Amino acid sequence: MSTRTGRGAMTVGVVAMAVTLAACGGGSKSGDGSDGAAKKKDLKIGLLLPEKQAARYEKSDKPLIEKMVGELTSGKGQVVYANAEQDAARQNQQVDDMIAKKVDALIIDAVDSKAIGGAVERAKTAGIPVVAFDRLAEGPVDAYVSFDNEDVGHVQARALLDNLGEKAKDGQIVMMNGARTDPNAAQFKKGAHAELDGKVNIGKEYDTKEWKPENAAANMRTAISALGKNKIIGVYSANDGMAGGVIEALKAAGVSKLPPITGQDTELAGVQRIVAGEQYMSVYKSYAEESPIAAQMAVALAKGQSLISIANSKTNSPTKSDIPTALVPVVAVIKENIRSTVVSDGLYTIDEICTAKYKAACKSAGLTG
Repeated sequence: MSTRTGRGAMTVGVVAMAVTLAACGGGSKSGDGSDGAAKKKDLKIGLLLPEKQAARYEKSDKPLIEKMVGELTSGKGQVVYANAEQDAARQNQQVDDMIAKKVDALIIDAVDSKAIGGAVERAKTAGIPVVAFDRLAEGPVDAYVSFDNEDVGHVQARALLDNLGEKAKDGQIVMMNGARTDPNAAQFKKGAHAELDGKVNIGKEYDTKEWKPENAAANMRTAISALGKNKIIGVYSANDGMAGGVIEALKAAGVSKLPPITGQDTELAGVQRIVAGEQYMSVYKSYAEESPIAAQMAVALAKGQSLISIANSKTNSPTKSDIPTALVPVVAVIKENIRSTVVSDGLYTIDEICTAKYKAACKSAGLTG
């Protein structure tokens, strides 16, 4: 399994970077009034998030970005927010709205990484630097922060193989990948295939439109019909929402003993399914690490400062090379380490996980008190 940078260590790093940004004038551009930009605190940072189906965006990302922008601007900075609700055309219009509002920098988590390219170009033409957040948008983005997406696929697939053990080729695997419009989905899939190919029999594989659980459920019903419910020994699901749809389809088909099913995002419902033994694992991605870095990048770019203390690598998109990049590692969550990961990091409390429906399962898993 992958190891993850400790939350405390990253928090120290975030604070250290914030101090550097506040104190460092050497990273600023010169000769164009950038000294004033570097001192400016009443910045407007635009934040465009893609949807509301995944709880992370409004529960974690938005408030964490707002908090860090506030810290970096002595409470004077403002986050101007909009959510596209899975509509790429709407998000393009939202970029134009942000340009009209004259934001100082823009953070975009693209609905469709290719479709947003023209809007990113328009922002750059207007002099607004763009941070690609969580998904690598096309166009002239200035910086990118995400998790190590290929490693997510590796972690998911290795966990599935660990669970199957010597029975890995005794039946068929179904792969439920994410949306084709999301470049992250391709990276998850690439990492998963690197682990699974040759070690399991992949009976059916799907790219799931819009990542929607109902679309995953429909795909799974097709797979069950084609392969037979008793022949499916495992399901690679790229995230927790789709894992829920997969489980719904398997139960509706009369499968009483569910095969191991992967996930990602450690959504509360996913964690509860892990406790109950319905879902085998999820991937924990610490939004408390990723989101503040996006805010740091945006504030630094708005001030004309260097990203050298924030970015730890570079990434190429289909339209731009050598994009300054910060990648955050991930960790697999299974029943046995829920307490030491999502509970210990404060993502959920025991009480939030162990509602009345899951009390007995929580007690069995040692999740009490």
